[in-house]
Amino acid sequence: MTTTKAVHFLDGAWIEGNPPIMGPMTHAAWMASVVFDGARAFEGVTPDLDLHCQRLVRSAESFGLQAVHNAGEMLELAQDGLKHFDKDAALYLRPMLWAETGFVDCDPESTRFCFTLYEAPLPSGDGFSVCLSSFRRPMPSMAPTDAKASCLYPNSARALREASKRGFDNAVVLDALGNVAELATANIWIAKDGAAITPAPNGCFLNGITKQRVANLLEQAGIAVYEKQVTWQDVLEADEVFSTGNYGKVVPVSQVEDRHLQPGPVYATAREAYWSWAHSGAQGG
Repeated sequence: MTTTKAVHFLDGAWIEGNPPIMGPMTHAAWMASVVFDGARAFEGVTPDLDLHCQRLVRSAESFGLQAVHNAGEMLELAQDGLKHFDKDAALYLRPMLWAETGFVDCDPESTRFCFTLYEAPLPSGDGFSVCLSSFRRPMPSMAPTDAKASCLYPNSARALREASKRGFDNAVVLDALGNVAELATANIWIAKDGAAITPAPNGCFLNGITKQRVANLLEQAGIAVYEKQVTWQDVLEADEVFSTGNYGKVVPVSQVEDRHLQPGPVYATAREAYWSWAHSGAQGG
């Protein structure tokens, strides 16, 4: 039983709490046919909510599920759901699609939909520590890496568990070729000599919506942005390290293995620019 306030649009109506939505015969419960997306509401804004809804539709297509609702309809549902909370509440917005039936592969005609909104404070901007994970992101030929799919997250959980046992908050995860892919829960950035650098999308990880937004905002601020191959050594030798992702938006990394870092000017520009843009009225959704 959860004490977090949550509302869910399920089967045509809004309900509260933590309703049961899957049974022992539900395909998604044992065959992992679940895709979702995550957006944020905070300080009265919902940055890039429209893009998150669009990405869920693409994830559904990748999985062979039916979208059930198009992105515009999901956007309208989200706006309706926000009425259940205070205007400035910090919320996580999670539309989800899953299959009810199928034999190994899912039956697209059985796709169900739920849109959940729940209270979730933004993480502290004080920073977090990271170490190198022994686990790696799968190649596109090994897993549905082009979708925001629930089946991919147990691997992230393994990386987080490993990091926690070593006393760290998060982990840097490499791809199958040994290059830096992302953090266990977000995209990673480094800064070197005043430039912002982030791993180039190679199909092993999602090219995050917040990551793309920050890249654009940094370029507008006059900071050089490079999407390129990043090695673990690059991270170890970086002037700054920070993350972008929907859950925390823009957060500094304060420690990489045994090396302590301070939030730097590239990170500060990224965070300030993102918050300014989010409140400017220019953001969609």
